[in-house]
Amino acid sequence: MAGGHFLVQAREWAWPRTLLEPWIPRSLAHWRSVPGGRDWLRRLPEIVDECAAAWDLELGKPYNGGKVGLALRAGRADGSPAVLKVSFPGFGAGNEAAALAHWRGVGAVRLLERDDERHALLLERCEPGGQLSGVADEDEAQAAAAHVLRQIWRCPPEPHPFALLEDETARWEEQLPARWKAHGGPFERALLDAAVAACRDLGSDQQDAVVCHQDFHGGNVLRATRERWLAIDPKPVVGERAFDTAWLLRDRRATIGANAHPEQRLRRRLDLLVGELGLDRERMLGWGIARAVEWALHGRRVQHGHVEFAKLLLAV
Repeated sequence: MAGGHFLVQAREWAWPRTLLEPWIPRSLAHWRSVPGGRDWLRRLPEIVDECAAAWDLELGKPYNGGKVGLALRAGRADGSPAVLKVSFPGFGAGNEAAALAHWRGVGAVRLLERDDERHALLLERCEPGGQLSGVADEDEAQAAAAHVLRQIWRCPPEPHPFALLEDETARWEEQLPARWKAHGGPFERALLDAAVAACRDLGSDQQDAVVCHQDFHGGNVLRATRERWLAIDPKPVVGERAFDTAWLLRDRRATIGANAHPEQRLRRRLDLLVGELGLDRERMLGWGIARAVEWALHGRRVQHGHVEFAKLLLAV
């Protein structure tokens, strides 16, 4: 959408100047039960107004679906479109900004402004903005995903603020058995043991560490104009490339041949990604198992979809 047209549309939608509780997207409602979350939700209008004043923005409609923070369409003073993103404190807005600054718009959206005190970012807006997960052709989608990964995988700057995958996996190795036990052993011990072994063996033997996206899937790759596809919303960690394929392996599971067996679909996806990225197949599988089990045991309830996917990876 052209900048001028966007600004007209933005003025037709008045940004609320009062308490947002009834208006806040449902995806952010969970913060009401988190310490400090209700106060943050009450302060959102003030934070957004402060950012709009500081960066001379015309505010537009919010995007729905984000769980960590609020994202709003915005127009800059020069008429160019942007996205204002305000994250809940403590959920890595600073590291997201550092990763985007490191990538400098190559394969990812550009960072335009940052305000670490308010946990706010002003980002390039992807237009037309459709998600890569909406591309029906599996080969096309995986080739596009691999192209974006090859662009953003770069050695970290020195010094850097990012967590190290080796440290993260050492923590998972220690915590996963305790979480599994606390949940009453919700799946076979063999699956837990495979995840713990992957954390231990892969985490302590990193190969060619880069700044990984860590949350790379089709929903976080958007169609754009400057480049065909751009990554958004990184949760950066410094580790080996194969780690960054874990979410991608699980993404779009049902699209690889409607009549194919799940194991056949997964093998096909592995073949595609190994061919495109030149990564070790067994390391990709190991990271997929480790991440799926960690996701499954992360919250108050066991995420059984992740458990089933970990079982599928183990079977393959």
